[in-house]
Amino acid sequence: MSDKMEILNDRLFEVDPPTLFDAFADPEKLTQWWGPHGFTNRIDQFDFRPGGDWRITMTASNGTDFDNHSTFQEVVPTERIVFLHHLPMHVYTMEMRFVGESGGTRLHWRMLFEPTEENLQLKKFIAAANEQNFDRLEALLNS
Repeated sequence: MSDKMEILNDRLFEVDPPTLFDAFADPEKLTQWWGPHGFTNRIDQFDFRPGGDWRITMTASNGTDFDNHSTFQEVVPTERIVFLHHLPMHVYTMEMRFVGESGGTRLHWRMLFEPTEENLQLKKFIAAANEQNFDRLEALLNS
């Protein structure tokens, strides 16, 4: 049993695993859907391999920039991505699993945080923001 705070989100997307995986693996596509509603993105570094760094600047609708830094821990094409998010706050591990099933591919997100008081208070917000990520991804895939 983990002593980490866990946030789980999943959704079935009506595409095959390679198409869904590519929406993350292709930085040009990733910038179009990453983050909650109202954010735009600029990817400054995307070394998509275990040990590689990912740096993305997320800009909120009010113009505030959030520089994010993560390191990929696992990359298994069309199956799994794991990264450790370092900055700007909320250090966490994200595991993304791509599971083919009837009707498409289910994307499972599992985020693990230290169970600090601040993180516990943000849990509902983060889960809702993840759903907005999925909404944006679905819109990209349907465009």
